[in-house]
Amino acid sequence: MSEKQRPDPSGTLNRRDLLKAAMVAPTAALAQLTPARAAGSPANAAAEAEYAPKIFNPHQWKTLRVLSDLILPADERSGSATAAGVPEFIDDWLNIHEDQMKTAVLGSLTWIDMESSRQFSHDFTDCSETQQKQILDRIAYPTKAAPDDSGVVAAFGHIRDLVLGGFYSSKIGIADLRYQGNQMVESWDGCPESATARLGVDYSNWEHWKS
Repeated sequence: MSEKQRPDPSGTLNRRDLLKAAMVAPTAALAQLTPARAAGSPANAAAEAEYAPKIFNPHQWKTLRVLSDLILPADERSGSATAAGVPEFIDDWLNIHEDQMKTAVLGSLTWIDMESSRQFSHDFTDCSETQQKQILDRIAYPTKAAPDDSGVVAAFGHIRDLVLGGFYSSKIGIADLRYQGNQMVESWDGCPESATARLGVDYSNWEHWKS
């Protein structure tokens, strides 16, 4: 989906909507990801085969991967959440840090499967993308969710926060942000005049600042 798309009034998940929602909830602390995987490459397939999840059973792992890519799919600017190694990040993070969050995340995956089975007679991963998004639309927007769904809404929020935190601390996610920091420069001549003018400052007393 395009980064420039406006939120769909129908409630369909897209990257802009989820980033806006993430501003409301506490975002998971950033941590170093395993090296990003190139989607669709033999190296990616080998890395997936080699990784052994610590928290998730095989079915939960498959569900988490599908869910991660629905939250942050590939677009014209970057690869998907799974291409960035986000499921591996989530598994590592929960294994090391968060017993309470671990329970919430696993419970959310169970609820998603139960609702998928109830509505469509399939596990979440076997539903069509339209059906999957119908399930997620029910819990992805806290202000629109039914009071009875408040618990799973909060649990899904943890997954969303981990996906966003993991993705945007990965190599692929940083490139998606077009972050310009962390680069060596030969010299520093200060901010451009166009920027300092907007701030109402200048470099007339630059020598004083350096001392």
